[in-house]
Amino acid sequence: MSCRIDHIAVVADSLEAGSEFVFQCLGVRPRQGGKHPRMGTHNRLLRLGDGLFLEVIAIDPAAPAPARPRWFGFDTLPVGAAPRLAFWVARVDDDIHQALADAPEALGVAEPMTRGELQWLISIPENGSLPLDGVAPALIHWHAASHPALAMEDQGCRLVALELLHPEPERVDRLLASLAVAEPGVGLSVTRSGVAGLVATLRTPQGLRTIGGPAGAAGAFAVDA
Repeated sequence: MSCRIDHIAVVADSLEAGSEFVFQCLGVRPRQGGKHPRMGTHNRLLRLGDGLFLEVIAIDPAAPAPARPRWFGFDTLPVGAAPRLAFWVARVDDDIHQALADAPEALGVAEPMTRGELQWLISIPENGSLPLDGVAPALIHWHAASHPALAMEDQGCRLVALELLHPEPERVDRLLASLAVAEPGVGLSVTRSGVAGLVATLRTPQGLRTIGGPAGAAGAFAVDA
């Protein structure tokens, strides 16, 4: 059993706010995505490689509320909350159910999901929360012959590194070892921090850019020469 980094995600109060946040951080704007009928959310997307992308996701104001808790902590997101890099997703090409059963952390149940013609399974806790405050990945298994990133416009961005911040880094290390997460060309590291969070470094047409930080530091970004 092994996993790859599939995508990183910015949670926002609206797609417009989330897309502007990404633009301020990275100098590029995500393109139109689609709707998730089961969760009442929609997204915009930025390709980061042949099997990687960045997602901006928000509640769809035109969609009815789902009968169950929304995914990724949206039901507890304050109105007007600042956009932030909130979670990441790891791809399982084999048995997602076995990967979830073997994981030392409770990542949720594999739920069927759709966006347009795309179909996949993704792990979601019953209460819709983010395991380990978003530092633990959601697991995904695509029902597709090719990765959806291949259909996205390539704006010249690539993920270089993903740093996972958590007060208990040992738990994160155990989880990553269980899942055997590895992504060629991407540095994946775990750092002890008083506040959980994610920091992603990307190569962009404007150079190396960084997005993310500890929760509560939404909007923090850096530009490296």
